[in-house]
This record gives sequence, structure tokens and C-alpha cells, in this order.
Amino acid sequence: MSRTNFDMLLQAGCHFGHLKRKWNPAMAQYIYTERNGIHIIDLHKTVAKIDEAADALKQIAKSGKKILFVATKKQTKDIIADKATSVGMPYVIERWPGGMLTNFPTIRKAVKKMANIDKLMQDGTFANLSKRELLQITRQRAKLEKNLGSIADLTRLPSALFVVDVLKEQIAVREANRLGIPVFGIVDTNSDPNNIDFVIPANDDAKDSVETILTACCNAINEGLEERKVEKADEKAADAQAEAEATEEVKPKRATRKPRKAAEAVEEKAEAPAEEKAEEAAPAEEAPAAE
Repeated sequence: MSRTNFDMLLQAGCHFGHLKRKWNPAMAQYIYTERNGIHIIDLHKTVAKIDEAADALKQIAKSGKKILFVATKKQTKDIIADKATSVGMPYVIERWPGGMLTNFPTIRKAVKKMANIDKLMQDGTFANLSKRELLQITRQRAKLEKNLGSIADLTRLPSALFVVDVLKEQIAVREANRLGIPVFGIVDTNSDPNNIDFVIPANDDAKDSVETILTACCNAINEGLEERKVEKADEKAADAQAEAEATEEVKPKRATRKPRKAAEAVEEKAEAPAEEKAEEAAPAEEAPAAE
């Protein structure tokens, strides 16, 4: 079953492209027609592409990997932050920090610096600082939180990028392409789809359009996360059952050994008196022969 449909995307305004004079010829395969100087996107292809991207995102989430959402447009910031947070994924809604992927260790150092500042605040170390020094550190902490706070939990490179407006976020796309990270992107008629692994042709400016597509994709991610939880629970249950069966197999073996040892001890005790009687009887028989 499709995650979206033609009417849903039409109502959200996903079909509106850019002006004809601003188009990218590489998007010709996704354009249905042109009206009043504006290109109209073929929503039937958009529906198919959303399903394709959603299935791939579901598998990535199911494997326990991270997907980084990127959108620095004013009208899409809140949507990205809300949707990414709902599925526990990192996101970037402020300026893209250059080298975030290609120079990831440096970005991690900045994140650790923010964590160190928090520790110093809790330890009471800042109580001995002057007001000027305290103000400088506080401002630095606020700046780091604004730019990197949403990726504080990203301890390694993401396994995929989800980009809204690939033309505006072309630096992020280039870094991902350089590292071989797959890119999912909402691509409008003025953008180049050749560098995008999973193209979703749609309007990337309208708030409703972006929200509709993100909702479908995030629902797929959530499904993958839920399936991962179920699989882990099943694995734990299987391991517990295997341990229980192993202990049950060991217990009977120990129970059968004890009776065997007890029976052997009884036999030894029974044999010992018989031997002693035989030894006592032997000299008695020899005595008359000596006379």
C-alpha cells in the first residue's frame, strides 16, 4: 500500500515547480507540463519515489543506523526539527558547518567542548571566574548549542542524509557524495537530481509540501525502529529460553550420577564383609589339618 496518494500531494501543493526560465533540464523526466510559465511536477512519479525512499529509510532505521536531516530554510526549520526529534534522528537547521562530514573529528571536538562547559558549570568551577570570562564562555556555549546541539548524539558519521532543497544544501550533498553516503532529497525543478541517490520530485518551498513528504518518510523510519525493538525482544527471549533448556539438560545428568555413586558404595560395603568372612573361615579349616 502506498504511503501517500495523488490527492494528498495535490492538496499540499507538491506539484508546483519553479519558473520555466529557472528550470534544470535534468528534471525534465519529472515534469508533467507547464502552466502560466511555471512547471508542474508529475505527482504520480512523486508518489512512487516517496514509497521507494520510505522503504530504504525504513531499512536503514531497522539496522540501527542514523539519518541526518538537513534543511536551513526558514519555512522548513520547525518542521525538520519536529519530525527528526520524533524519530530520534539528528538534524541541522542552522548554517551547515563546512566539513561537518569530511572533517567530522573536528566537529566532534566542538561538541565535546560544549559538554565540558556543562560539566564545569555543574561542578561550580565558574564561581571563581570574573563576570567577563563567565559571559564569554556563556556566549560560546550558546553558539555551540545553536549550531551543534542537534547533533550532540551523533558519535559517528550518519548512514544517510535527508536534504530539503538540494540546491541550497549543495555543500552538504557534495560532502556526502565524496564519502559515499546515500542522499535522500526533495528536489524541485530548478535543482540537479544527478547527485541524489533517492530523488523525491516535489515543491521544496511550500511548508505543507515538505511536511507531507516528511510525515510519510518519518512514519517509515518509525516502523523500522519498532521492528528493530521487536527483533531485539525476540532475540532476548530466544537466548533466555536456550539458557533455560541448557540448565534443564544439566540438572538430570547430575541427579543420575548421585544414585550411581550411592549404589556403588552399597555394593562395596556388601562385598567387604563377605571377603572378611572368607578370610576368617580359611584359617579355621587349616587348623585341624595341622594336628
